[in-house]
Parts: sequence; C-alpha cells; structure tokens
Amino acid sequence: MTEDLTSLVRQINESARFNRWCGFEVLSCAPGAVELAMPWRDEAGQYAGFLHAGVVAGLIDTACGFAAATLAGPRLLAAHFSVNCLRPALGERFVARARVVKPGKQQMFTACELYALHQGTEKLVATGETLLTVLSGGDKD
Repeated sequence: MTEDLTSLVRQINESARFNRWCGFEVLSCAPGAVELAMPWRDEAGQYAGFLHAGVVAGLIDTACGFAAATLAGPRLLAAHFSVNCLRPALGERFVARARVVKPGKQQMFTACELYALHQGTEKLVATGETLLTVLSGGDKD
C-alpha cells in the first residue's frame, strides 16, 4: 500500500511544473504523511542568500497537499494556509515533513515542519498548517 501511495504522490509531483522547477523530491509516503525534499538552488534564494519565503511556503503547501492526497486522492485545493518562518532557511537541502491532523470528506487539516540540512545538521526553519478542500469529480470553479 505504501508503494502505491508513493507512486501516486510521485506522479502528482511530476505533473506540476513548479515542483519540477524547484526540484521537489518525494522521499516517503504513508497514509496521512509525506516527506518531501528540495536541494538548494540559487534561483530560489532571496537577496540575503536564504531560501525565499515564497519557496518555503511552496514546500509546506505542497507537502501538506501530498499528505492529504494519500487519504483523499489528488483532487484537493488549498482553502487556507499559514506559514511561520522561525529562522533563516539556510542549507544544502530542505526537508518538509507533513501529516494530516484531521481528515474529512469535505475538508482536511494538515500540518508541516520544514527543516534545513546545513553542514550535517538539521534545523527546524519553518512550520505551517493547511486547510484543504476535497473537490468532487465535477468541481471546476
């Protein structure tokens, strides 16, 4: 089952141009949980040399969506998300660990922690939460 989930989430990841541009990589999946990674890219940095907060938010949003997709499938839409930047995101690699906090048929609440791996040390750099709407088959707007 975990292999099927990982395959599904990797397919979703590969279908998103933003994820491919950033270099997002699905590391692991379990029901209600996902681990997503991204290598440092100069293009994703901000003026002071840290990972841009927009990319931090993108990692958290994506990891949360993927965690929800392991339970509800890929038809999800973020209704609300928040990000807390705790320290500058500086590292060679970034790992987002997301989990479903409360699943539901219409909405799913998720949470995520983002870590920077720098010189062999892992540090928590941001946290986030996402409320996702589960779309029905015919939802287009």
